[in-house]
Amino acid sequence: MVEVITKGGWIMLPLVFCSFLSVAIILERLLFFRQIHAAGQADKILQVLQQGQIHEALAIVKNTKAPLLRVLATGITQRHNSAKAMEAAGIAEVAAMKRGLPVLDTIITLSPLLGLLGTIIGMISSFQVMSAGGLGQPHAVTGGVAEALIVTATGITVAVITLIPYNYFLARIEGETEVLEQYATKLEILLDTLPQRGDRHEDTKKYA
Repeated sequence: MVEVITKGGWIMLPLVFCSFLSVAIILERLLFFRQIHAAGQADKILQVLQQGQIHEALAIVKNTKAPLLRVLATGITQRHNSAKAMEAAGIAEVAAMKRGLPVLDTIITLSPLLGLLGTIIGMISSFQVMSAGGLGQPHAVTGGVAEALIVTATGITVAVITLIPYNYFLARIEGETEVLEQYATKLEILLDTLPQRGDRHEDTKKYA
């Protein structure tokens, strides 16, 4: 690996950095999305609310990290204005789900360009050797071509490896957003059927 990086020239350094950064973000996002699936708990919350047990519903969502449950918790605690409250909370949660994706998008675009730059630098180096000594130094010429090919292959590889999980994350975010909207609508309809008592509203503030 070190030998390949050395042969690729200095352009390999930002490519290696991009690859490590990409892997770190991908692993972090995979762990994040693995922990946020909460449709089963959301159904339980709606069932509890149908029985008028607001405190029990809030107990389920207390200290949760799942975006869906956090949005529902906002709707319950702000049930006199639940629609706008859940909309604002949903926007914040979607933004949190997208964290790190702009960096992956940049790496996908940047890596092939760095590979292309390395190709140009390697070819320039080869042509300089040829212009200075003709074809009497074939190893020097092929060294520049090898540098160009290594950097190009590395840049494309980093972009491809990053592109697949990036598209997966976008699909997950789209799916989670649809689930958020679905359960937020269900909760809004359910809250309209519950008695709007001020004392209960005050009690729920401590769970916010």
